[in-house]
Parts: sequence; structure tokens; C-alpha cells
Amino acid sequence: MNIHDLYRQSRHAALWGVAVTLSLGLAKLAGGLFGHSLALLSDSVHSLGDALAAASVWGALLWAQQPADREHPYGHTRVEAVVGSNVALLLILSGLWVAWESLHGFREHAPPPEPFTLVIAVASIIMSEGLYRYSSRVARRTGSSAVLAASWDQRLDAFGSLAVLIGLALATWGGPSWHAADHVAALLVSLVILWTGGKLFWASLQELMDRQADPEVLQKVREEALAVPGVRGVEKLLVRKTGLEYLVDIHVEVDPDMSVRDGHNIGHAVKDRLVNEIVTVKDVLVHIEPAPNPNPP
Repeated sequence: MNIHDLYRQSRHAALWGVAVTLSLGLAKLAGGLFGHSLALLSDSVHSLGDALAAASVWGALLWAQQPADREHPYGHTRVEAVVGSNVALLLILSGLWVAWESLHGFREHAPPPEPFTLVIAVASIIMSEGLYRYSSRVARRTGSSAVLAASWDQRLDAFGSLAVLIGLALATWGGPSWHAADHVAALLVSLVILWTGGKLFWASLQELMDRQADPEVLQKVREEALAVPGVRGVEKLLVRKTGLEYLVDIHVEVDPDMSVRDGHNIGHAVKDRLVNEIVTVKDVLVHIEPAPNPNPP
């Protein structure tokens, strides 16, 4: 499997996310408007936000594969994190709006929700959970942080729909005394949206700030570098994530008495091995350092 396969699988997962969440969002919107449910209407905002996020992820993954140019010598892979941070801010604003609407109309009496709104809520739980399981598998296989974040957003959508279902059931069958249950469910959905948006924004921000890669990635890079003949040790290792790929800065220790030509060849061998053995490594910058003398005078 090469990097193009990883991008293709990630884009397919994003497209499925667009199709499912957009369908759910429109169904919830219609159910909330015609079924007199503020909770379902609020949950439609979450689903439509998920659809926008999935569409943005798909576009970002497509854009990220564009080759490097004069203005972007490192390529365009960072666009995934940029899009993710903007979508997260949109989700946060949506969550604040839903919270305001649920609190603003808390004391207002409204008609009880229609029974068909329960069917929409149940369908949302099943479809969101199924989409989460599919997307999370793709994310683990490809290493896409954007697809993984979107999959957890879909899992939270399923939890939000469960809260809506409980609120709808209480408001529908509990009588007028339970009319506030629909508003409580809407408030819970708003908290889910705010938590998801904050988490996505923080993850995107960390990637834009060149946070060090996960320990598993560092260990794999270190092991492959040490497997190159002539490398005695790894003095320094910096790995930053950019889209689905990684940029590596590595300082390798070699025989201090070898020629510049031999050290240069070892550096190229390290770079070639990392790029060929780890498909997610986009580029490698190798620094040659003299290994410490085990027997100093």
C-alpha cells in the first residue's frame, strides 16, 4: 500500500460521511420543523455540521495531494489541519446557538413532538454508529487525523441522538408536565457539539504548531534509521505531522574518522530507507554527527 492508496481510502470515508450525515441532517431538520421538536432541530445542526466537516475533509485531502510548487516547497498537506480548525470553529458557534435556543425557550409551552420524530432519532443512532465504525477503521489504517476526528464526531452524533430520543420519548408520552424534556435534550446536544468542536480545534492547532509525532511513529523511524549499515546511533529526532504524512529531521551518528563522501552516502541511505519503508514519511532531512569515541585517550 502506498500513500496514494491511503489518501484514496480517506477520501472515500469522507464521501460516505458527507452522504450519511447530510441525509440525517435534512431528515432531522424536517422532523424538527414539522414534528415540533427543538431537540431534533438542534441535532440537525450537529449533523449538518458533520456533513460540512466531512466535505471539507474530502476537499482538503484532494488538495493536499497537489505537488509542491514555488510558493509551497513543502507541498499542500497542511491544508487538512487548516480546514479542520475552521470547521471546528463553525461547530463551536453552532453549539452556542443551540444552547441559546434551548435556554431561551425553556419556559415556553410548545405542542408535544410527533411520534414519527422517535423513528428519526432511532435511525440516526443506528446510522451514526455504523458510520463511526467504518470511518474509525479507515482512520486507523491510513493515519488520517482528520478522518479520525470526523469519526469521533459521528460517534458523538450517535450519543446526541440517544439524548434526543430520550427527551422525545419523555415529551411525547409524559404529557404536558414533561414538555421541558425536549429542551433539556437540546441543551445536552449543544454541550456535545461544543465539546466536539473544542476537541477538533485543539487537535488541528497542535498539528499547525508542529507538535512532535506520537511515540509509536518516533520508535519506527528510529528503528529503521539504526538498521542502515554505518549508523551507530540517533542523536536527535524530530518528526512533525503534515496531513497524512510526516516530515523527519534526524541526526545520525557515524564513525568520526570516515570521509565526507562516506558520511554523505550513509545520509542518503537513511533517507531512502525511511521513505521506502514507512509509506507515510514524506521527506527526510539527515544530519551527520560524529559518534562519541568509546575509548577516549
